Amino acid sequence: MSDTTARSPRYLATLVAACLAVMVAQVAYSLPGSLNGTFQQEFNISGAELTWISAAFATAMVVFELTFGVLGDMFGRKRLMLGGAGLIVVGAALSASAQQVEVMWIGQIISGIGAGALYPISLAMIAAVVPDAQARAKAIALWAGFLSLGAAVSPMMAAALAEYASWRWAFGVVIAFALFSLVVSLGAQDSSSPEGRKLDIPGQVTLAVGLIALLWALTQGSEEGWGNAAIIAGFVIGALCLIAFVVIELRTEVPLLHLNLFANRAFAITGLTAVVGMFAFLGTCFSMSIWLGAVQHVSPLKIGLLFLVIQGPAFLLVPLVSRLIHSVSPRWVLTSGFGLMALAGYICSQFDVETSTWTDFIAPMLLLGIGFAFTVASITAVAINTVPLRLAGMASATTNLLRDFGFALGPVLVAAVANSVANGLLRDGLGAAAAQSNLGAAHTGAVMGIGEEGGAMALNSMPVIPVPTDPSQAPGPDNPMLQMPVAIKELALTSLGSGYSLGFLVCAVCAAASGVLTLVGLFGAKPESKLAADLGTDVLHEVAGVAGDVGADPDPRSKLRREDSSAAR
Repeated sequence: MSDTTARSPRYLATLVAACLAVMVAQVAYSLPGSLNGTFQQEFNISGAELTWISAAFATAMVVFELTFGVLGDMFGRKRLMLGGAGLIVVGAALSASAQQVEVMWIGQIISGIGAGALYPISLAMIAAVVPDAQARAKAIALWAGFLSLGAAVSPMMAAALAEYASWRWAFGVVIAFALFSLVVSLGAQDSSSPEGRKLDIPGQVTLAVGLIALLWALTQGSEEGWGNAAIIAGFVIGALCLIAFVVIELRTEVPLLHLNLFANRAFAITGLTAVVGMFAFLGTCFSMSIWLGAVQHVSPLKIGLLFLVIQGPAFLLVPLVSRLIHSVSPRWVLTSGFGLMALAGYICSQFDVETSTWTDFIAPMLLLGIGFAFTVASITAVAINTVPLRLAGMASATTNLLRDFGFALGPVLVAAVANSVANGLLRDGLGAAAAQSNLGAAHTGAVMGIGEEGGAMALNSMPVIPVPTDPSQAPGPDNPMLQMPVAIKELALTSLGSGYSLGFLVCAVCAAASGVLTLVGLFGAKPESKLAADLGTDVLHEVAGVAGDVGADPDPRSKLRREDSSAAR
């Protein structure tokens, strides 16, 4: 890139607009992390309903981000970046004003769609205005730095506002920031690359319906019962739609996802570990947030500090990881990272919910953050370097989508496991706990009803009263039960502790399995492309990924000028 280009007002405006846009998307995405306990108490909701606050955003983002990349190529990226920021404004406004959790879900869905546009489009706009590979790598490193900055500051910002003002103000900050980003984006340079681009509508529809049905069934099954007809129907619809998606993608001329890449053994293993490993990472983060916030009712500020502990290594260790990827085999870096994540999850699974404190989580969360820093860059490096050079853009885009899917699965699968265990233990012990609390028949029925409707999470959120020694002092017609007896509260607490301990353990096992798979499965895999090294280590500042789709472009380096797809979180 020439000095003239670097000093061009249009270039600078585009670079600033893209960096602000991705930071807005990441702030909105990361915001609920430290507020799960606050949301649970504010809306008095069940475990599944709480999970949907995070899952609604991630699901909407994953479902639409590839299509937004294609739309930007076809019709211009600037308008999509403006639209994405506008959707985040609308979604955050709904969330800030929500009096019922259903409104919060709608707000999160709208914000997730907006973020699904901002992630790939902001990166593609940078790539389009920087023709030089070395300068482009530096610009993308700056973009990735803003993304990681958003991930670091968002939970702390939300926690501080919840602690000293109101959690609603956190969404107000998102609104103000998104509006500022929208105004700045007006000065950005538009770009497009419509040649050969085409919407894959059948693929988009089947992917969207399949993922939504699958995630809905996983989330609701823990409370409605896995044998419930609606849950079974959700799994069946999800499976059929995803099978149809695979068939469509294998036959269409312009696929949304290039499934032929999975014929490459090394790429297939990398794709699998992208899903499983990133599920383990975000599942551990989510479990920590629920354990401390919604179960133990720890201050949001302390949870925000733990998220800072997680995100710090991901930001600070990128230069070291980039050097390691080029000096040793990436499979060793991947295996080490997954091993640290597995150790973090295992340590957390051994905590006692009645005696552990938030400070106990500092060491495992630091291990988790270091492991994440080691793995998130290496996944894309392996994906790019194990396919022919002309397919590097496709490999990056596909890997990023799989990684995002793993992120979306994190809260959903962990909550499904944890809530199933917790609610099962609650049902088994609730009768005895009610009898121990000297409750009359009417109030025993009321407790059973709360447990049936809201599960262990709802009972755990209610205030405590001591066990009455005199049956006449127990809740009755003249003494309404406005609080929860100690025995029932303890049962709900320990049930949730057992459930989320298993959730931590599941994440640890998945991380360990990913480590073993990369260590064994990538043995002997020979790189076919050195694109990642050629473009410079700054591109692997992979708190975000470089995504794109080059098709049969004769100039592989032009892949970054024809970005059409997702950027990884």
